[in-house]
Amino acid sequence: MTTRKIYAQEMIQLGDSLEEMSNMAEASLRNLFFALENKDDELARRIIRDDRNINQIERNIESQCLTIITKQQPIAGDLRMISSILKVVTDVERIGDHASDIAELILRLNHKQLETYSAHLQPMITATQEMVHDAVSAFLNGDKEKSAVVIGSDDVVDELFNKVKNDIASRLKTESAGVDECIDVLMIAKYLERIGDHAVNICEWEIFKETGSIQDTQIF
Repeated sequence: MTTRKIYAQEMIQLGDSLEEMSNMAEASLRNLFFALENKDDELARRIIRDDRNINQIERNIESQCLTIITKQQPIAGDLRMISSILKVVTDVERIGDHASDIAELILRLNHKQLETYSAHLQPMITATQEMVHDAVSAFLNGDKEKSAVVIGSDDVVDELFNKVKNDIASRLKTESAGVDECIDVLMIAKYLERIGDHAVNICEWEIFKETGSIQDTQIF
């Protein structure tokens, strides 16, 4: 096999590895919301265990990227692709971490009905899940227009987070019991808000991959 063919194969494998990792992170989010809705403690525990697999794939992808850079010395578009993947895997890994963090909080809350703390939490969950799916899809398919749409939708998640925060604050003013549970629910909302931020990062790296600029700053 020629050097060029080897290089092309390595780039394909790199994309496949990123897709596998992204699919695992998305699956963790889907399972998380299913566990929450169906009070499935075992599924929540599996999400926590699966986070180790996401972390391992992140390390494998980083190794692949560095190997390609060292051996093949890519330029232009390929270098932007590899550089952006090195950044994106960190955001995908953090999404997996936050899913695991939320799973731990779900277990600690022991089937408390989250909607009794805030009616805005379920819409926030749905909006966050959609953001991650669309961000990953935009990056894998090289769709910078879709990335711009996802970036704009972060305002919706931020607004919902503020509403959840206000609901929790109002509850704490009128009730002295259940403070720990209120804090746990607020932490769930905060992790969801952070997941939305990581989806935005993924989209910004997609735009960089296509244009060489990030947040309106030209890098190369």
